[in-house]
Amino acid sequence: MKKVVLAYSGGLDTSCAIPWLKDKGYAVIAMIADVGQKEDFAQIKTRALKTGAAKVHVLDLKKEFVENYVFAALKAGAVYERKYFMATSLSRPIIAKYQVEVAHQEKATAIAHGCTGKGNDQVRFEVTAKILDPKLETIAPVRIWEFKTREEEIDYLYSKGVTLEITKKKPYSIDKNIYGMSIEAGVLEDPWTEPPEDIYQMTTSPEKAPSKPIYCEIDFGKGIPKKLNGKSYHGVVLLEKLNHIGGTQGIGRVDMVENRLVGIKSREIYECPGGTILLTAHQELEAMVLDRETMRYKQGVSLKYADLIYYGLWETPLKKQLDQYIEETQRHVTGTIRLKLYKGNCTVVGRKSPYSRYKKELATYGHGDQFDQKLSEGFIKIWGMPY
Repeated sequence: MKKVVLAYSGGLDTSCAIPWLKDKGYAVIAMIADVGQKEDFAQIKTRALKTGAAKVHVLDLKKEFVENYVFAALKAGAVYERKYFMATSLSRPIIAKYQVEVAHQEKATAIAHGCTGKGNDQVRFEVTAKILDPKLETIAPVRIWEFKTREEEIDYLYSKGVTLEITKKKPYSIDKNIYGMSIEAGVLEDPWTEPPEDIYQMTTSPEKAPSKPIYCEIDFGKGIPKKLNGKSYHGVVLLEKLNHIGGTQGIGRVDMVENRLVGIKSREIYECPGGTILLTAHQELEAMVLDRETMRYKQGVSLKYADLIYYGLWETPLKKQLDQYIEETQRHVTGTIRLKLYKGNCTVVGRKSPYSRYKKELATYGHGDQFDQKLSEGFIKIWGMPY
């Protein structure tokens, strides 16, 4: 039998894909990627085997995901359409990378995923895999199988004796990792409908958040967060702590209608408490240490970098070229940012850096002012002369 490596989440689509691929004559090898979704991977592995997988690989990718993907996006300031922190988008290239590695290890001729033909993830998985190994066949069951609705998939699994934590009454599609959560489908498909509170898993409702604010300090070294409240943490632990702190304060909820790569608009709900705190702090630190022209130019780079991530172009030459530019901008992004977290709001209230370009003696209107205001008259005349 030909072997296929399936990126297996344990959710509805990939659970249906295992018996479906098996019926097509494939030996299915399930690959489960731990990117911090905090699930029972032993149970998911058992589910994969129960539904017909010949073998299961469980890979712990959290450290690499945070340090090489999440922090790369953080340094770039990458936010898709200025709202989406791309937790799901960022996880796809690392999963695809290891999917290809497992295919090589198992001598598989194909890889498969559970993405729909309407979504972005299909592009991210397939483009990444094709760049890394053009010879591998890609199979996308959801694009070609006989099931037309999620309800039909649920019935199919029930007929196979498999039950999931999903019902016809609550058919949300959820993707979670250490950086954030994406939620879609069900009643959320009506953009006029307010999201029900029970969909949120990482954040407390701002209305129910504590009545007193929390203050925290984040230390950065060359654009990378190193310390929280004066204590050093590795990336995974630091992000987990910020998720907890921000989540209890209702930080990081996003409700947006976004432009998918395939050309349609979709309504999405996101949670990204730790990422919201980190990006807010990082941007403020950059405001202190970067010169004006670099800041303005980098804003355009940030938008482009976000598009490359969202469009599944992580492994492309342009993205790698931009990495080098971004790394150069981060040489002096070192310092400490103090934030106030209160009922869904994340506000910077303090900042300091050994590379700060802020000079009090030039900015002050009080004693110690060293700005020669007489020079402004000539500056204004020259500045306005072309007009």
